[in-house]
Formats: sequence, C-alpha cells, structure tokens
Amino acid sequence: MPGTRTKLAAAFFGLCLALGAPGSLLAKERLTVDLVNEPSSLDPHVQWNPDSYYVYRNIFDNLITRDDKGEIVPQIATSWKYLSDTEIEFQIRDGVLFHDGQKLTPEDVVYSVKRITDPKFGSPQLGQFNKITNAEVVGPTAVKLTTDGPYPALLAQLVKLSIVPKHVVEAVGKDAFNLKPIGSGPYAFQDWQRGVQVTLTRNDKYWGPNGPFTSAVFRAVPDAATRVANLQAGTSDLAVTLDSDLAAQIKPSPKAKVLSVLTERVAYLAMNVQKAPLDDVNVRQAIAHAIDKEGLVEGILGGYDKPVPELLTPAHVGWVEGIQAPPYDLTKAKALIEAAGPKVRQEISLLTSPVYDQRVVQAIQQMLVEAGLSVKIEMTDMATWLKQMQSGPDAIPQMAFSRWSCACQDADGVLFPILHSSSGWANAKDSEIERLLVEARQTLDAKKRLEFYRSAHERLAKELFVVPLYQVGIIYGAAKGLEWQPTPNESMFLNRMAWKD
Repeated sequence: MPGTRTKLAAAFFGLCLALGAPGSLLAKERLTVDLVNEPSSLDPHVQWNPDSYYVYRNIFDNLITRDDKGEIVPQIATSWKYLSDTEIEFQIRDGVLFHDGQKLTPEDVVYSVKRITDPKFGSPQLGQFNKITNAEVVGPTAVKLTTDGPYPALLAQLVKLSIVPKHVVEAVGKDAFNLKPIGSGPYAFQDWQRGVQVTLTRNDKYWGPNGPFTSAVFRAVPDAATRVANLQAGTSDLAVTLDSDLAAQIKPSPKAKVLSVLTERVAYLAMNVQKAPLDDVNVRQAIAHAIDKEGLVEGILGGYDKPVPELLTPAHVGWVEGIQAPPYDLTKAKALIEAAGPKVRQEISLLTSPVYDQRVVQAIQQMLVEAGLSVKIEMTDMATWLKQMQSGPDAIPQMAFSRWSCACQDADGVLFPILHSSSGWANAKDSEIERLLVEARQTLDAKKRLEFYRSAHERLAKELFVVPLYQVGIIYGAAKGLEWQPTPNESMFLNRMAWKD
C-alpha cells in the first residue's frame, strides 16, 4: 500500500518537525573525546593526571563528589556526621551495583580507604589521604573514618576517593585490575586499545542519572591541531587542552564551539632545590624575576588564564589575598645571575611533556636564557614525566614545567604533596614550611588555618622552592550539539552532559 506508507512517512516527518529535528528524538549513540595522551592508569588509586581522570572518573563512583556549582554533595555516601573532631560516620547508599553485578557494600568502602592509605601500595595520592588512620564498618550501611587529629580538608579530599570492588581487586591483583577496571559508575569499561583509545559503555543499571550516550570513546591525539581538525570535520565531539590560537580557529566554525573555565589548576615552574645551581636561593630569585607572567598570559595564552602570586588559585580554600611575589624585573634577574658566578653557566634541563602548552615552555626557556642562564628543554611522554616528578629528590629533574590540580579545591591538596617531604613530589626539605602545612591541616579553626597558609605563602615567596605562574584557564573544543558546563575541578562527567541537534 504505497499511498498509505507515504502518508505515514509524511506524518512522522511532520511530527519530527513539530518536536524538533529528527536527530533530537534520539540520544547520540557515541561520544568521541580526543585527549592528549592515553590514560597512564585506569586504576583510580594510582594516578589522577587529567587524561586518566577524564576516563576513570566515569567508571567509578566516589564516596562523595562536587556538583557543578562546586558544592560537596553525596554520591556513594548519602550523608555524614562528625562523631568527634577525629571521627566521621558515613551512611552508604544501598542498592548500588558494580559492573559485574555484585553489590557495593560498606566493606568495599573500607577496603578502598585502606588500599589508598597503605604506604606499601605506593599511591602517589597518599599525601592526600594519609591523615586517615582507620576505616571500619560500624553498621549494615555505615562506615566510620578516623583521622590523626582534626583534619579540615577531609571532605574535600574524599571527593577524589573512588570506591573499588574488594572481591575483584583481591582476586585479580593490581596490574590486571588496571587493565580491566570494574567500578559502579555511570559508564563501564569495555576495551583499551593501547596507544589508541579507551571505550566505555553506558551502565543502564546505574543508580543515578544515566548518561545520554550509549558509549564513549576516549582517543589519544597528541597533536592539538589534529584534535581541532577532527572536531571541525565532525569525527570527534569534544577536544581537550587547546590553546588560544586553536580556540580562535574554532570560533567561526559552524560545527564546533569553544568552552572554557578558570580552573583550580595552578601552573608553576618546579625546581629541584637539592640540585645545583638551584640550591642557591639567589638563583631561584633570579629565575622568578626573569619570568614575565603577564606576558605569558596575555601574549601567549590569549587572556584565558590569570597570573597568581602564590601556589594556589582563588578557587581554593587557603587562597590568601595580598601575597607579594617577585615582580618581573629582567635587569635584577641578570644582576643576580651575574653575581652567582661560574656555577650558573652549567646547562639546566627543563622537563616538559606534550600535554603542556609548548609555547609557554619555550617562552620560559627564552626568558631564562635572556637573563643569562643556559636552559635546555627535555621533552618526554606524560607517563615518564610523572615517574620522574614523583620519585623523590634524586629523580626529580632540575626544572620542570608543571600544572597541578588536586581536584579538591583545598590548599592541603596542593601545598602538602608539592612541599612536604613525606611526598615523592617534594624536594624542598624546609622544616618551617612543613610545620606550617602540618598545623594548617590539623586545625578546624578556619581563621587560624588561613593564617598558617598565609605564613606558608610568605615563606614560599621568599625561598621560592617553586615559582607560581598562573591560574589555568582550560579550553575545550566541543561539537555544537554538546551541552556541557566545564567546572574548576576539571571533571568530565558524561552523565552531566546532554546532546541537542
């Protein structure tokens, strides 16, 4: 009956026009995300660098999380209460299933806490959680955490604590779990083609809001121009870590748009102050005076970022107004380097990785050379960069460009791992800084805590164990149909996205 079929087709087309374009009736089947590198780990207790975090944060639920406004809200824990200054009890959500169909229990929460806080496990996140001294099940749906003294940053840090299934990790071991992770999040791991892509599939039994996409593919695309080309060609839907020049190319595109936000990530020049010539504070001061932060932000980064005088951003608890960092002063930098004598003539390595904006790294090199130093850029992949940077003073290079985010929006998650000698990232070995950081992380008095951080910022501005540069404004390229609001903590929750043709 051709006539009848034609009328039915016409009616359907008319209905589509009334409700919107035909594509708007159907969820987009697959979201394709172009990362810089493949994840260095899919085990959430091992790494939290961006390319790993973007992926595994959708596989796992965390104990608690932040909403798009930055407020701490329930996730696996539905509520919590302090029993004392050092004890907090969490009620655990009932009915949550891991991707293998097994129920998530309070025992899994306790196991996850004890796993990441076990020094033998060797998590680079240990410094974020080592104030927790015990975790125990205290009821059918209750878990109690105990801390070594009051710990005001506890909830901010627990935002990053992913819950892993005890029965799986104990059965297969750490290495196998990393290759095929099982969580309880809105998306389940499907496949990892090494060096190419990771594929996730929607968890239709998820306890919370379902994602709009049946699957998501996270591809490793190291070249930023290629990420933009893919976006404009329609072969990808979201591209991360773009620079201002590439953003300018996207703005007139009919298929793509620019999304950006000032993040909690702070860019800084890391220095190993245990290695010459950076063991001389006058050389470090020269380096600080030689770097034109405003020039980096306005001249290279297109104004998306914001210079900072301290190793935090205004998005952090612990940010202090009025800290004075050494100003850009090339004449003073040259004089300090000249006064330092022959030792500064040695070549200094500046470690970087493709994930970072090489225009900035090259500009810093040029500024330091202009001041009188001999600086050579060393490029390495992100996994090697991470290994070198978190393996203690002997392995940490002389200098490195770095950008740090704790995804917690609290000073403890930045200053403690970078500056306290208990962390593999640290090399300052400064007893006064360490005392201030310990005091700040164990007082519940917000005013006193801020004063400890003020003193720490002031000492850091004097000793310059690192040189803070700018608050990072992250730039994404997105397909026109993708509806998503980036947040300061750089989370990429697929189930908080939507698609509109």
